[in-house]
Amino acid sequence: MKFVNVILPLPLPKPYTYKVPSELDSLVKIGSRVIVQFGKKRILTAVIVHIHENPPQEYEAKYLMELLDDEPSFNSHQFELFNWIAEYYMCTIGEVLNAALPSGLKLSSESKIQLHPLHSVETPHGRDVQIGRLYRGASLHYTPDEEKIISALKKYETIPYNEVSKLLDKKNINPLIKSLIAKGAIIIFEEVAEKYKPKFVNKIRLNQKYVKSKKELENLFNELEKKPQQLDVLLKYLQHIPLQDNLQLNNEGLDKNNLTKSSGVQNFGRDAQFGRLYQNFEPLKNNPEPSTQTPVSLSALNTLIKNKIFEQFEIIVSRFEDTHGSAEKASSEIILTDHQQKARDSILKQLDEKEIVLLHGITGSGKTEIYIDLIQKALESGSQVLYLLPEIALTTQIVSRLRKVFGKSMGVYHSRFSDNERVEVWQGVISGKFSFVVGVRSSIFLPFDNLGLIIVDEEHDSSYKQHDPAPRYNAKDTALMLARLHKCKILLGSATPSVESYFQSKEGKYGLVDLKIRYGVAQLPEIILVDIRALFQAKGKNLFFSKDILDGLKKSINNHEQAILFQNRRGYAPYITCNDCAWIKKCSQCSVSLTYHMHTNELRCHYCGYKERTPQSCPACGSAKVITMRYGTEQIEEELKLLLPDANIQRMDSDTTRKKYSYQNIIDDFESRKTDILIGTQMVTKGLDFDNVRLVGIFDIDRMIHFPDFRSQERTFQMLTQVSGRSGRRDVQGKVIIQTSNPNQPVFEKIIHNDYCGLFENELPERKKYNYPPFSRLIKISVKHKDRDIAGFTAQFLAQKLNGNLGQSRVLGPESPLIDKIRNLFIKDIIIKLEKGKINLEKAKALISDAVRQTQKVKEFKNPYIVVDVDPV
Repeated sequence: MKFVNVILPLPLPKPYTYKVPSELDSLVKIGSRVIVQFGKKRILTAVIVHIHENPPQEYEAKYLMELLDDEPSFNSHQFELFNWIAEYYMCTIGEVLNAALPSGLKLSSESKIQLHPLHSVETPHGRDVQIGRLYRGASLHYTPDEEKIISALKKYETIPYNEVSKLLDKKNINPLIKSLIAKGAIIIFEEVAEKYKPKFVNKIRLNQKYVKSKKELENLFNELEKKPQQLDVLLKYLQHIPLQDNLQLNNEGLDKNNLTKSSGVQNFGRDAQFGRLYQNFEPLKNNPEPSTQTPVSLSALNTLIKNKIFEQFEIIVSRFEDTHGSAEKASSEIILTDHQQKARDSILKQLDEKEIVLLHGITGSGKTEIYIDLIQKALESGSQVLYLLPEIALTTQIVSRLRKVFGKSMGVYHSRFSDNERVEVWQGVISGKFSFVVGVRSSIFLPFDNLGLIIVDEEHDSSYKQHDPAPRYNAKDTALMLARLHKCKILLGSATPSVESYFQSKEGKYGLVDLKIRYGVAQLPEIILVDIRALFQAKGKNLFFSKDILDGLKKSINNHEQAILFQNRRGYAPYITCNDCAWIKKCSQCSVSLTYHMHTNELRCHYCGYKERTPQSCPACGSAKVITMRYGTEQIEEELKLLLPDANIQRMDSDTTRKKYSYQNIIDDFESRKTDILIGTQMVTKGLDFDNVRLVGIFDIDRMIHFPDFRSQERTFQMLTQVSGRSGRRDVQGKVIIQTSNPNQPVFEKIIHNDYCGLFENELPERKKYNYPPFSRLIKISVKHKDRDIAGFTAQFLAQKLNGNLGQSRVLGPESPLIDKIRNLFIKDIIIKLEKGKINLEKAKALISDAVRQTQKVKEFKNPYIVVDVDPV
């Protein structure tokens, strides 16, 4: 008998074994998806990783329930990557599979209820003879609620378990269900359904006999002469499908919706194309002007289908052509400047010698054009290409640029796409339809089998790091391993590289290419620091617009130019307070203040999602003097609309971009110059390219500079340099105005002079002195529990175990983080520093895992939630 080891999308550390039914014996393949039962009732999608003939010794193997794939959905490269992620990021392979597998490729099981198969029509006495014989000891009197359930089942046959509570308007339905089962009236079963559904389109085409014979077509016109609505349908079809020009077009047919939703046929005497094709066709000479504006009749079309004049058929189509417009190539020619060619040639030369090259190109230097040139070369060699981007906001603009070059051979993969769209890309990579994929971090899991090039754009960006749930992987670092598995090359690109990547290039482990000149005649923007301490004195109110920014915005509007304002806080105000007693509204579940959102009149927690209505008076003292403190993007937008009523203003943050195409719509409006001023959070800093932006304003930057983190200076430089780079990207120099309460901070000098190397030289000695990356690896362990004391005791016990295993010098904490309570769980953090080159990383992780296991074995410490995060950012 055959057995298979499968990975389940559960936090299980190793595969599980199942028997293969005889009918599937010759069909199972490594990498195929199967349906399995795990535990008593759970129905799950699993993936086969090994086929053998050895039954498990510890348990009785169950049979596979069903095979889902004719051809495998996963390959050996993916399994190698999954194992590496599980080992390196200290999680289970089941958690990796759960993250990798698109929801549309998972099967969902849902408990449903139905009438018992032996449940027959009741007798006048209210007893079911058959049921009564089988369940003699049970009372067969049904309560009114039970009668409702049975009546609904007679009508609908099956009802989802969770719908019963809605049917009865009751929360606890378990006693009712248990009673009906005891009476033999119902049974519960698991219905399994595959989520992915292809998109079908109904099409129509003319019966072949009218296509092959001109005589038959003439007879048809004569027949329909007295049926104007049906004649309109035929004429409209011929207008879209010019048979006289190409008979094969009829085989492809016409989208039924396109025909019925559009207006009727236009006057053929004025349709040059139609008139040219059918100028000698007698029936049309006799019917020169059919109805011109009335919609095509659906009933007339259906009659023609019924009479077999038209044929209706279905085809499977891609969802992407509808959502992204034309996928046809516009132009594949990329013309590089001399500087870009020199950088491209240097990249190619260094990739011959090294696996990884870092492209350090300043903002606006034209890195994307170099990427396109390299992608074209890789595709021409027959290889696949993965282009990683940190955020969805960045993909919307760059995708349209890339699609003009690569057309239908390019797939796009990110979380804002529907399950079905992501499955199409997954299957498109397997089939070879998509040889080039642009995506965010989850696209590293796609089933590539012949990668030749990976590009990681904005490689410094922290969005590449997955935080929760596990696996807490970094897509940039995982891409390095993916490249090694495929023996392909990888290019990292950024105007502000991470200190770790730049250090590797200086050490000679990575190649390094500099591109320090902007594309064309564009210059780096002028950067102005504005001291805003005087603003805080004005009438006790924080007037957050300096005169410099307001004057700059007015000038931009008068010159028909555009501006971007950056404030890294969404909402109207970070918190509200009472002006009399200093009360501040806090989240009931997290140790943070609630953010005020004026548009919805809500106080909202940005960590757990809790929200409540804004109080009209202070709950503590009753005062009506409840005021907002500081400001977010929503308040900037509101105030600016009052100050500049003639300006078209839009806001781009996570509140305004919740819908699927919100990013695209906002960016399109700004790109087409319908928007004068774009206000946003980090989304506006990342790689966007607009011709007409001449001014960038930056608010509240001091908070970022003084954030208690060893990367705060690096991140401030990266953020400000990136957002500044949105300005003046063409022939006119842009201007950047930074509002700060301390213009003398050293990081500003580096930003003004675009001195990344100076920042790097300053950071390195500090990092080395305190043993931070790139000289060490960090592992953060967070202990979480609803009781503060239990979280603290558990973390202290764990820290002692770690001190014994690794040495006290490598273990910091436990300490409470800046926000020490999220979702009603108190948090204690332990930081572990592992020196590079001086400690065996694999053994160190084994010791850490052992310390965690020993802690969880202690009876008092079983309940706390322990999270291990490798390479936290």
